[in-house]
Amino acid sequence: MTFDLGLCDTRALVTGGTKGLGAAVVRALVTAGMRVATTARTVPENTSEQIHYIAADLMTPKGCAIVAGEVLQKFGGVDVIVHVLGGSSAPAGGFAALADDDWQKEIDHNLMPAVRLDRALLPAMIAQGSGVIIHVTSIQHELPLPESTTAYAAAKAALSTYSNSLSKEVTPKGIRVVRVSPGWIETEAAVALSERLARQAGTDYEGGKKIIMDSLGGIPLGRPAKPGEVADLITFLASPRAAAITGTEYVIDGGTVPTA
Repeated sequence: MTFDLGLCDTRALVTGGTKGLGAAVVRALVTAGMRVATTARTVPENTSEQIHYIAADLMTPKGCAIVAGEVLQKFGGVDVIVHVLGGSSAPAGGFAALADDDWQKEIDHNLMPAVRLDRALLPAMIAQGSGVIIHVTSIQHELPLPESTTAYAAAKAALSTYSNSLSKEVTPKGIRVVRVSPGWIETEAAVALSERLARQAGTDYEGGKKIIMDSLGGIPLGRPAKPGEVADLITFLASPRAAAITGTEYVIDGGTVPTA
């Protein structure tokens, strides 16, 4: 029996959708029958005819304007926005290693693309009286690693607070706003990191994963989440099946964040 999510022929924008979690979200939404546009700084060589790719640097106001304009022109609006784009390029070394430029890059990467795209695309959602915005945050905003993720975690915390406030403003207008907070996800980049740490420690891939899990304080589930698992949660939250869900944050981390 097929579990129909009611997403067929609806329109979605997924930021950062050509690799990692973003690519998994794009696949899940396309499988659910959605018309999907996604962004990347460079469009990959091997593209799918089912996906509309937009090349733009979302860390800039110009890049966000390009994406918003093309989505409105191509689709006439959007029903779902999934803000996956994020990451960190800040140096390790704690607070003293973070210059103003490092802080600004983390904010431009993890907060401002969502702020700018929401501002550009929400008016059309409000006009149609419906829509879903999903902000992908991170458990780092609750469990930052002082040596390496202070600025990233702070930017994700800002995204979470912004998302919460936005929900209060636009939910009465028919727009649901939800946060998804992943822990460690076994993306291509995570696999490469595990392999590098394994080589340095003289162990195997599973040993490399354990090093990372230990640095996070352990994952009770015993493994990171798969990209498809997080994408499935996002797809459900985007669907009419989740029509009464708004303003909340869903943690998907294998139990990394301690619960009472």
